[in-house]
Amino acid sequence: MPTITPYKAIADDTRRHILDILRHEPLTAGAIVGRVRARPRVPCLSRPAVAKHLRLLRQSRLVTTEKRGRERVYTLNAEPLREVDDWVKQYETFWDQQLEVFKDYVESETKKENSNG
Repeated sequence: MPTITPYKAIADDTRRHILDILRHEPLTAGAIVGRVRARPRVPCLSRPAVAKHLRLLRQSRLVTTEKRGRERVYTLNAEPLREVDDWVKQYETFWDQQLEVFKDYVESETKKENSNG
């Protein structure tokens, strides 16, 4: 099975939703389908469509599977998301700087208003 990047895996809203579902507990594919279909304002996905999403999540190593009797149980493996987290952290400094500039602007405008009023 080819490995894909976690970036590709989390690029899709349905796959992110599946990861959110599995964050709480390991589930079978049938249970995951039920939870995905229960999401409001989302078109009903077929079982094969959800299975394709689960396959892609397995290829990205974001979920693992374990056979339990006749069922396959899916479990979240968040470790590959560290790569994404490390990449996003590079931009935190940028946002911190932007927020600081905005804070300075708001404070200077407040001072102007107080001195004029």
